[in-house]
Amino acid sequence: MKPSPVFSPDDYDSHGVLRLPLWFWGVLILQARTWLLFVMAGASRQQGESMLALFYPDTQRFWYGIALGLPAALAFLLSGRRAQWPRLWRAWRWVLLFSLLAALGGSLAGVWRQEDGAPLLDGVLALLDALALGYLLFNRRVRACFSDSAQL
Repeated sequence: MKPSPVFSPDDYDSHGVLRLPLWFWGVLILQARTWLLFVMAGASRQQGESMLALFYPDTQRFWYGIALGLPAALAFLLSGRRAQWPRLWRAWRWVLLFSLLAALGGSLAGVWRQEDGAPLLDGVLALLDALALGYLLFNRRVRACFSDSAQL
């Protein structure tokens, strides 16, 4: 594949496929934060339950986070198989965007329901979700990685 003049030759791997940007992986980690916490709680057997109770005192929010983190967890797996499932990969950007939009809505609803002032963590997570949503929507390299012109 001939590299596009828009991106540097360093942005391509040895097969000529556009690499995913480093910040994209950060967005996936942000989206899969409940999964990450769940794995860390499982690894620390004695403190696992108290760790989950600290971050998710409401079990409904925990399961909501698990459900919204599932597309990001699957994106980690799909990223290595972009050539095998190109149509699924192209559609997965929209799945990630809708998941982030739902997470942002949940974060904003959590901030809205706080009566004695919003906790700092909920506000920071809402801000990070909004920034991640903008990154997935407007970053040219991310859009190119998910586009048909990437010639996977």
